[in-house]
Amino acid sequence: MRKLLVTSALPYANGPIHLGHLVETIQTDIWVRFQKLCGHEAYYFCADDTHGTPIMIAAKKAGKTPEEFTAEIQKQHYRDFNGFFINFDNYYTTNAPENREFSELIYEAAKKKGNIARKTIRQLYSEVDGMFLPDRFVKGTCPKCKSPEQYGDSCEVCGSTYSPTDLIDPKSTVSGDTPVLKETDHLFFKLGDYQKFLETWLGKGVSPGIKRKLDEWLTDGLRDWDISRDAPYFGFAIPGEKDKFFYVWLDAPIGYMASSRNFFNQNDPSRWDEFWKDGSGEIHHFIGKDIVYFHTLFWPALLEAGGFQKPARVHVHGFLTVNGEKMSKSRGTLVRAENYLKHMEPEALRYFYASKLGPGLDDLDLSRDDFLSRWNADIVGNITNIYSRLCGGILPKLGSTLSKSISKEGTALKKEGMAAADKVKQHFDTLEYAKAIKEISAFADSINRFVASKEPWKTIKTNPEEARQVVTDALNSARILAGLLKPVVPSFVRGVENLLNLKEEITFQNLDQKLPSEHIIHPYRNLAGRMDEKVFDAMLEEEARLAAAEKPAASAEKTAPETGAKSQSKASEKPAEKAGDQAKSGLISIEDLEKVELRAGRILHAELVEGADKLLRVELDVGEAEPRQVFAGIRAAYKPEDLTGLTVACVANLIPRKMKFGISSAMLLASGKDAELTLYTAHRQAKPGDRLK
Repeated sequence: MRKLLVTSALPYANGPIHLGHLVETIQTDIWVRFQKLCGHEAYYFCADDTHGTPIMIAAKKAGKTPEEFTAEIQKQHYRDFNGFFINFDNYYTTNAPENREFSELIYEAAKKKGNIARKTIRQLYSEVDGMFLPDRFVKGTCPKCKSPEQYGDSCEVCGSTYSPTDLIDPKSTVSGDTPVLKETDHLFFKLGDYQKFLETWLGKGVSPGIKRKLDEWLTDGLRDWDISRDAPYFGFAIPGEKDKFFYVWLDAPIGYMASSRNFFNQNDPSRWDEFWKDGSGEIHHFIGKDIVYFHTLFWPALLEAGGFQKPARVHVHGFLTVNGEKMSKSRGTLVRAENYLKHMEPEALRYFYASKLGPGLDDLDLSRDDFLSRWNADIVGNITNIYSRLCGGILPKLGSTLSKSISKEGTALKKEGMAAADKVKQHFDTLEYAKAIKEISAFADSINRFVASKEPWKTIKTNPEEARQVVTDALNSARILAGLLKPVVPSFVRGVENLLNLKEEITFQNLDQKLPSEHIIHPYRNLAGRMDEKVFDAMLEEEARLAAAEKPAASAEKTAPETGAKSQSKASEKPAEKAGDQAKSGLISIEDLEKVELRAGRILHAELVEGADKLLRVELDVGEAEPRQVFAGIRAAYKPEDLTGLTVACVANLIPRKMKFGISSAMLLASGKDAELTLYTAHRQAKPGDRLK
C-alpha cells in the first residue's frame, strides 16, 4: 500500500475561483480519489495563500483587516471547490501558527548553514503610499518597445522582462504617485549553494520536459533569491529583523506542510513525520506551468535547508483557454466557478477536463461545442442510456429483479470490462486521463452493443426470463463501468450505486464483484440530463455583464463628489412611492428576496436535546469547511435517526441565535405543525451549499 500526501497550488486570497483554477484541482482530485479507491492511503491538502501587498491593499479598500478579508475569501473558495466535488482532507490558510513555525524554522536553519546573505538594493518607493512598490504595483512605459501602461516586471506587448527601475515614467498603481529610487537592505537565500543538490533531485522529481526547461537556469548558474519585504506588509515578521517580512513566495509552499500538520494534529500527530521527516510516504505536488520555477528550484532547496523530505514528484499542467481565446474578463471568458455552477452541471466540467488532460504541458481549450458534445454524447447518450433503458424501461416489467446468475455471454462481457479496467488504472496512475476516458467510453459502447443485439425490449413480450438475463448480464458490466468512472464523476456514480441497490460502494478493489442472485434494483431516477448551448452562452454573457458592471463602478467612485447628490435626488422620488405601495400590499421587491439566502443543506447528524421537548440538534452541511449547528423544533414530527442524509432547504444567512442549549446558525424550512410538520427536501440531486433559485 502506498502512502501519498498530495497538494495542489494554493489559490491567492484576493479574488474568486475561476475555471482555470479548477483544471488543477480537478486533475488532483481525480488522482487522489483513484488512489483511495485502489486501497492506498492518500491525503489531499490545500490552503489559501493569504500574504503579500495585494492582500494588504485589497483589505484596506474593503475596510477590513487582512485577517477578516482573507477569512471571507477562504470560505468562498472552499464553497466553490466543494461545488465541483473537490474532496480536500484539509483546506487551510497560510496565515496560521503552523506556517509561521515552519517558515521561521527553515529560515533559521538556512541562516545557520550560511545560506542567507544581506544586500543593499535600490527600489521604487512611493512617498504618498509610504511603501516600496512590488513589480505589479508599478506601471509605466516599456523600456524596450515604448508601449505605455506596462507593469514593472514585463511588457504584455513585446514580451520583454525587466526591472521596475527600468520603466520610463513609472507611476504607482495604488495612488498614481511618481515613485523615487530608495535604498533598502534585503535578505537573500543563496540558491546557488544548492545547485548540485537540485541537479540530482530534478532527475527524478519532474518530467524530462520540465527538467530540460530548468536546465537553462542551471546552466547560467542560480542567482540569490530575495526572500524579504519591507513594512508595511501583510505576512510573517522575520526573526531578529526590524520591519522585515518573509516574501509571500517563501511561506506559500510551506502552507502544504502547515495544512498537513494541522490535519494530523487533530488525528494522529506522528503521521506528519512519515511524510515530511522519515520519508516513508510520498509527497506529490500538482501545479501550473507558470509557477514551475518556485516549486522545482526554490521549494526543494528550502526543504533541503530545513532538513525536510522533498517531493517525490511535481506534476505540471498547461493553461486553460475558452473558445480558443485566452481567459479574459472583458470578453466574459474568465468564468467564475460560482457563475458556472448557476448554469451547468459541475461534473460536466470534471468529465470534460478528464477527457482532455494528460501528464504534459499542453494547454486545453474549453470549446462550447466540444464541451457540450462530451457530456451530451458520452455521459447522457452513451453511459446514462445503459441504466435508463435497462432499469427504467425493461426491469420494472420484470418486478425489478435480476436473474440468479450471469450467462456465458455476460461473463465474456464482464471479462472485457476487467481488461479495460487494467488499462484504465494504469492511465489514471500516470495522469493519462484522456486515454482512460477513451477506454471507458469504448467499454460503454460494448455494453450498448450487447444490449442492442439482444433487443430485450422485444424479447420481454415472448420470453421474459431471457430478457431478464440480458439485463442481468448488462448491469453486472455496467457496475464495472460505474467504478471506472468514479474518480471523475463521483456524484453520478453515487446515483448508480443507489440505483443498483448496492450494500457497499464500488472501488477498484471490488470491481469484479457480481450483483447478488435475484437482486432487486431500485426504481430508476434520472442520472444526468442534456445541456443546451444556450446555457453555455448565457454563462459567458453573464460574465461579460459582470465585467462591464465592474468598470462603471470604478469610474463612478471617482466622480461621486461632482455628480452623486444630483443623481440621488432624481432617482429616489418615485421608488419611494412604490415602496409605500409594496408595504401596504405585502409585496416585496426582487432586491428584498435576494437578501434571503436559501441553500440546500445535508443533515449529517441529528440528536435529542436534553431538557427540550420540541427541539432536535442538527449538524447541517451547507457547503462550508465545517457543518453548522441548528436547533430545530421538529421533534414531534421526526426521529433523529430518520434525518441523517436528508438534503433539506434552509435559510443560511440568518444572524446566529444564542439559545439556552447553544448557538443555532441556520433555519430549516418546513410547513405544518406538531406531528404534521414537513421539512422541504430536494426532489432530485442537490449538493450542500446549492443556492435555491
